Amino acid sequence: MIDPAYVSAMARYNAWQNENLYGAAASLSDEARRQDRGAFFGSIHGTFCHLLWADRMWLSRFTGTPKPSVPGSESSRMIEAWEELAAERQVTDVLIGDWAAGLSPEWLAEDLTWVSGISRRELTKPKAQLVMHFFNHQTHHRGQAHAMLTAAGVKPGDTDLMLVDLRG
Repeated sequence: MIDPAYVSAMARYNAWQNENLYGAAASLSDEARRQDRGAFFGSIHGTFCHLLWADRMWLSRFTGTPKPSVPGSESSRMIEAWEELAAERQVTDVLIGDWAAGLSPEWLAEDLTWVSGISRRELTKPKAQLVMHFFNHQTHHRGQAHAMLTAAGVKPGDTDLMLVDLRG
């Protein structure tokens, strides 16, 4: 299905795109970042908060790191200050890269059992599928953030996966 090289490449892509979008968002006022733009999590800030929340939740399941301190229903308000959000994003991207660099094919071949807050029940799924979900979720919400940034008059850099060297 997937292998550790794929996971490491996607971790690098994730960090590259977060740097791209956060850089574009930094050129906006705080008011513009928090403006409700009709996305699922409302604003650029809210979408970035949700993404950070979800990445930390999945990392807690994958590695045992601490879970986010707020429930999923409050993920879009997890961190109020822009500077703190941007700094925590960078820290989390390093954690994702370190986790990816240490993966083995054996780990990816196993199942993971966890209690889902969304479905409110215990689930068991293949780790490889969950890792694909992890990166797909990031891409989905970054696409929303990209659209909101563009609507706000900011032009983020390229997002095409083929444009970055993912070999490490």
